[in-house]
Amino acid sequence: MRDALPELAEAGVAVIGISPDPVPQQKKFHDKNALGFPLLSDEDNKIAEAYGVWGEKKMAGKTFMGIVRSAFLVDEKGKLAGVAYKISPKDTVPTLKEWLAE
Repeated sequence: MRDALPELAEAGVAVIGISPDPVPQQKKFHDKNALGFPLLSDEDNKIAEAYGVWGEKKMAGKTFMGIVRSAFLVDEKGKLAGVAYKISPKDTVPTLKEWLAE
């Protein structure tokens, strides 16, 4: 998302990231990666639950609750104009561009 910010801004898109990490951890990540967009904290998972992205995950044979990486395009009226669950980082920007072209 960071690398596509100029192009997205030109298209009128504002990027916002949300994760369950605490603010100090997010700030460190944000600064290290020079994100260039807001990264919000959802420590209680209320936003994740509202968007249906807090769910069961499996890794190395273990099951746990976590964020299902997803992308959403919200229009100027606050309505979802695009939804992609379980999207890979490399597919996020191309998918967003497809939504914008529709």
